[in-house]
Amino acid sequence: QVQLVESGGGLVQAGGSLRLSCAASGSISLLRNMGWYRQGPGKRRDLVADITSGGTPKYADSVKGRFTISRDNAKNTVYLQMNSLKPEDTDVYYCNAMTWRSTSFWGQGTQVTVSS
Repeated sequence: QVQLVESGGGLVQAGGSLRLSCAASGSISLLRNMGWYRQGPGKRRDLVADITSGGTPKYADSVKGRFTISRDNAKNTVYLQMNSLKPEDTDVYYCNAMTWRSTSFWGQGTQVTVSS
């Protein structure tokens, strides 16, 4: 089992920045990819960014150039630096961890609200 604890969400004005953190505990050695997804009311949960155990990132087109994902394997933590935030970035953001057997674990979610 893997437990994920997120932090860093909140309210920010458009153009501002936030940094999300997600700390993993439990069966850490099983982890392959870690990433962030977001979901609005009545919408599906979509990938924002993820990163492999070797540090290769992938981003949704809507956040390329504005968001940066990073991973500290020593701390078992993944970060999402969000710059130039837009009102349409408002969502609940969920941390995800994928094991080498493709089992997926989720954090509890953290609200990000961007005011115009």
